[in-house]
Amino acid sequence: MQYILDRFLSYVKIDTQSDPNSKTTPSTKKQWNLANILVDELKSIGMHDVTIDENAYIMATLPSNIDKEVPTIGFISHFDTTPDFSGTNVNPQIIKNYDGKDIILNTEKNIVLSPDYFDDLLQYKGQTLITTDGTTLLGADDKAGITEIITAMEYLINHPEIKHGKIRVGFTPDEEIGRGAHKFDVKKFGAEWAYTMDGSQIGELEYENFNAAGAKITIEGKSVHPGYAKGKMVNAIGIAQEIMAKLPAKEVPEHTSDKEGFYHIHAIKGEIESAMIELIIRDHDKNSFENRKKTLESIIFKLNEKYNNCIQLTIKDQYFNMKEKVMPVFHIVEIAKEAMEDLGIKPIIKPIRGGTDGSQLSYMGLPCPNIFAGGHNFHGKYEYIPLESMQKAVEVIVKICELTSKK
Repeated sequence: MQYILDRFLSYVKIDTQSDPNSKTTPSTKKQWNLANILVDELKSIGMHDVTIDENAYIMATLPSNIDKEVPTIGFISHFDTTPDFSGTNVNPQIIKNYDGKDIILNTEKNIVLSPDYFDDLLQYKGQTLITTDGTTLLGADDKAGITEIITAMEYLINHPEIKHGKIRVGFTPDEEIGRGAHKFDVKKFGAEWAYTMDGSQIGELEYENFNAAGAKITIEGKSVHPGYAKGKMVNAIGIAQEIMAKLPAKEVPEHTSDKEGFYHIHAIKGEIESAMIELIIRDHDKNSFENRKKTLESIIFKLNEKYNNCIQLTIKDQYFNMKEKVMPVFHIVEIAKEAMEDLGIKPIIKPIRGGTDGSQLSYMGLPCPNIFAGGHNFHGKYEYIPLESMQKAVEVIVKICELTSKK
């Protein structure tokens, strides 16, 4: 575990925050800093065919060590961290033999990681936790996944008695801004299926996710002196309020769970002359997803009739539910489930209330369920990961490789 810890800490201290406003790939130059280190490390542990392309997509091969034909499988993680919270000067704290009580992340700012609020902590009493210092995120999403994949590959290289087929690994930029799979060369990767190591708590195994779309609404108003505005002013802010009021009040993230879909307004700005609303639309069911888009279109159509076509709506699909692509090859989920059970891990099979690279990759021809990496409270200062969960993730990867060679 110390070996896993040292590797993980070396990764999270490198700032790899991505930028949704950038047009380049990777979206930030600093992602190259870790990418180049990963290339060198893959070579140093003995991986074959280690490549990095002009967009920082990394691939490598562990050759088969058996003389029968076995499916080529892959493991994928991303090295960028979210733009939602600072990833600069990450200073991890190591809490050994966690006692189940409050963890002071930052005394000066009185930032406390408490099981009274984050009750998942109590699952890990007696274990070693890696936390933030309260000023940045940790970066376990998804540097834990990278740590686990490289460690598992190194273990297989050092233990040739464990038989396996050809294994491919891939590390991507810009997953956190939804572009991690956009330039992933599935044909070059050459696997029949893969697993993203990008889930949360130990045991998670996911092959369903949201269908997702983003929407932008722009409103053109007319500014007139308020004392003489009757019948003349068109207040873009007021129309924006009207649009938001017509969306179902309970179909928002804070009132939904499991497979329930939602509308989520995440940005709004405006003046009398112009206003803008940005929102996302999410639903696991494809028909419900399409109906949500139609509902929004209907709201805008009716208000355009009322306000003389001053509103523009753009809806763009982002990704779809991978279940449709995974179900025809469901044995890839069953192998991961068997691997966990063989290791004494209870599989937690549930839909993702979000998306992963695996969703897009599945529609690109690479079925790709998602497996736990072990972290909690991603994208913020309360992020933490148990070291023991990372070790178990390494063992799951090794076991999947072994089981695939036997089936």
